[in-house]
Amino acid sequence: MSTVSRTRATAVGATAVLMWGVLALFTTLTGDVPPFLLTAIAFSIGGILMICKWILRGDDILSHLRQPLGAWVLGVTGLFGYHFLYFLALKSAPPVQAGLIAYLWPLLIVVFSALLPGEKLRWFHVIGAISGLVGTIVLVSGSSSLELNRSEYFGYFLALACAFTWSGYSVLNRRFGTVPTDTVGAFCIVVAVLSFIAHLRFEETIMPVNMIEWLAVIGLGLFPVGLAFFAWDYGTKHGDIQVLGAISYAAPLISTIVLIAFGMGALTWSVFWGCVFIVGGAVVSSKELFLQYCAQIDPADQN
Repeated sequence: MSTVSRTRATAVGATAVLMWGVLALFTTLTGDVPPFLLTAIAFSIGGILMICKWILRGDDILSHLRQPLGAWVLGVTGLFGYHFLYFLALKSAPPVQAGLIAYLWPLLIVVFSALLPGEKLRWFHVIGAISGLVGTIVLVSGSSSLELNRSEYFGYFLALACAFTWSGYSVLNRRFGTVPTDTVGAFCIVVAVLSFIAHLRFEETIMPVNMIEWLAVIGLGLFPVGLAFFAWDYGTKHGDIQVLGAISYAAPLISTIVLIAFGMGALTWSVFWGCVFIVGGAVVSSKELFLQYCAQIDPADQN
């Protein structure tokens, strides 16, 4: 793959981070709908829309399902396992601490990616990822204590397992580069079914009660829990996974800024410094990619 194509794939993957940035806003607007039921509905939307695409395009639907067993196991485990562990962690430990531990996955992606063929862990990848982690800590700790209580260690363990699950999925996904990104739609259907089963086991059924809540649920299914996973699949298979890992720390920053814009948060110094560290880390980690991309551009084309 050429440098330009790799850069474009990285850019596609980065759009997933942008969409995950509105996850908190949409989730907040869904009211009292429990998380597993919300996940089931949202993934159903993404999966059904992809099936409609196959039908309208005249595709052989079974061809999208006939994929290596490893791809199925990885896809379903990554998508469902992450959400299952994340929601259980939030129930077993304080959300701030559990959320921060779960958000170690971008740093783990950068580290694990060095094990992939043809990939090399460079100093600016590590610096960028650590800077993003520091920015996230500053962002989260601005209004909450980060003290860890022993009585909640099981929840912290679940959050850590969540981080390893998503980072492992993102890195190992490169091994299935020949599996079409459209197949994620099939994974979404399976995840929706598993999430509904988890809902029946752990939650009380509460449906959206007004138009705003339904629009928020649909928005989740279309973007942060829909298109975002297709974009992430393409980016991790064909783009620079180390850059994607580092810039993923922008998601909590974007989320905070969006919540502030909609009057659901306050602009504080922790937000400012979190922005500095996260954006700075993303720029540092992307240094080589930007230089390679610029080198591919013929100066004559600019005239």
